[in-house]
Amino acid sequence: MTNHGEEEAAALGTRLAGTNFDAVYSSPLLRATRTAEIAGFPNHQVTALLREVDYGDYEGVTTKAIQDSRPGWELYKDGCPGGETPVQIYARALEFIALADSTGGRVLAFAHGHILRAIAVAWMSLDITAAARLLPDVATISVLRHDEHGRLLAVWNAQSV
Repeated sequence: MTNHGEEEAAALGTRLAGTNFDAVYSSPLLRATRTAEIAGFPNHQVTALLREVDYGDYEGVTTKAIQDSRPGWELYKDGCPGGETPVQIYARALEFIALADSTGGRVLAFAHGHILRAIAVAWMSLDITAAARLLPDVATISVLRHDEHGRLLAVWNAQSV
C-alpha cells in the first residue's frame, strides 16, 4: 500500500468513527486487510467471498489491451478465460450477501471494486451486467439498505455516511 493509500484509509476511518457495526469483513488480499486495520477495524473477519474477481489469463492485462484483442469485451458479460465467469462472480456476491444477512445487523466490508459492484447489483436483484455501470472510487462509502421498498442502493461512492 502506498503512503497515499494509507492516508485514504486513515481518512476513511475518521469518516466511519462513531458508527457501530455488528460485523466487519475483509477480503484476504493485503490491500483490503491493511485498509481495514488502518481505518480502525483490526478485528475484521477475513472471507474469500470478498476477494477481487479472478481475472485468470487476463490478470495484469489492462481493459484496453483485452478489448484490443477482443473488441466489446466486458468483465461482467464475458468473464475471463482461466478465471471467473459472470455467473460465478454473481454467485459469490450472493454468498456474501447471505453471510452479511446472517449477522442480523449492520455490516462493513473492505473489498475491491469489481466484487463490490457485483454485490451491489446482486443486492438489488439486477443482472450481473449492470455492475459495469457502477464506478467505485477508492476509500469511499457505499450503503446497501433494506427497507419497506425492498433492497436499495442508498449511497454509492460517498465521502461520508
